Amino acid sequence: MNWNGKDVELYLKEQQFIDTVVVPLLPISFGTEMKQAASQGEFIDLLCMHLERQFKGRMLLFPAFTYLTNLDHDQKLDILQSWEVKLKESGFSHIFYLTSDSSWRDQDKVKDQVIWLPSVPLEHMEEQYKHSIIEDQVKQLINIIVQQWQTIK
Repeated sequence: MNWNGKDVELYLKEQQFIDTVVVPLLPISFGTEMKQAASQGEFIDLLCMHLERQFKGRMLLFPAFTYLTNLDHDQKLDILQSWEVKLKESGFSHIFYLTSDSSWRDQDKVKDQVIWLPSVPLEHMEEQYKHSIIEDQVKQLINIIVQQWQTIK
């Protein structure tokens, strides 16, 4: 389910069956790092779109948690953890953060929930190849998520 009026209305009706939320973590940068951040965002957005289709009815895809790359990690982490508290209070027992920003892999407080995937530059690819690569990545994500569902009570 996506973060839109129609899907959220359905979520509110079927809330007891939807225990998983996915939050994309997208860096924003200016200057020389701007293109890399935009490419990462494009990759993660496309990945999330495909992932949501696979788990519709079990998962809610939240809007991206965007942050400036020059922010201190503790600041980003504090904000993200406040989101996590609210998500848990709302009944989500499985929270996943998807990102191509490698700085999140070393954050111990969210390490088990962060799924890091190296960004694939998509800007020069034909649509069919983009979607083929994304589908391959989604298959890997499905395995990771299902394993987490089975281990996290």
